Amino acid sequence: MFPLPLPYFLRGRPRPVTIPAIRLSGVIGSVGLGGRGLSLASVERAIDAAFAHKRAPAVALLINSPGGSPVQSALIAGRIRALADEKQLPVLAFVEDVAASGGYWLACAADEIFADPSSIVGSIGVVSAGFGFQEAIAKLGVERRVHTTGARKALLDPFRAERPDDLEVLRQIQGDILARFVEHVRGRRGDRLKGEDAELFDGRVWTGDAGLRQGLIDGLGEARATIRDRYGKDAKLVLANPKRGWLWRRLRFRGEAAHMLDDIFAALEARAHWQRFGL
Repeated sequence: MFPLPLPYFLRGRPRPVTIPAIRLSGVIGSVGLGGRGLSLASVERAIDAAFAHKRAPAVALLINSPGGSPVQSALIAGRIRALADEKQLPVLAFVEDVAASGGYWLACAADEIFADPSSIVGSIGVVSAGFGFQEAIAKLGVERRVHTTGARKALLDPFRAERPDDLEVLRQIQGDILARFVEHVRGRRGDRLKGEDAELFDGRVWTGDAGLRQGLIDGLGEARATIRDRYGKDAKLVLANPKRGWLWRRLRFRGEAAHMLDDIFAALEARAHWQRFGL
């Protein structure tokens, strides 16, 4: 029989360093009919658990997100920063396929950002998308009837032609959100930003290689290898995200029509976000 390995303290070796990791993956905000997606409500338990980890020298963020809601991006990043400052713990972000738009907002909550050379980062901007159906309903002989208490209550109604005044209001809203996004990036990245404002904040994306030259990230590397290089060969990442219990899985995946329809809508909406970056 092979002898059981002795605990570290009996072998005279120090306990291996453990880095709690928070996985931030998916579209940010409400997705699908059931309102699923990456939000503060969905990850706050993982964030709290990661920063409550005893003896951890840092907290890692594993990010793979094409963006989404600026509000949820700010809420998640704000909670991470509040706990990092309270616990005096450095935060390291590791970009997988993409950290774009709101995903990059999350990455900037870290003190250092690492990515694969082929990762997609950036997309510091604001986008609003929709459809116009006014010609379609006209061909069908449908009359649109909307009664409001204010001239802007039916802003950007998809069943009527766009109005210049509505677009001006939209541009003001987008400008306000972009200003907050830029302020967040500047506040977190500071003098590390190397690119020109006209390039950094016009919504374009970069690979990890190019993002490093622009100062959007701090280094190239994969999470586990980087952690071991910094904290020792025995250092390991431990996910703080709670697993779904067996009861939830039984209730959620019974194959009911409502759940299946929700899955389809969520998948289509999420697919549209990912396809913006060729993923």
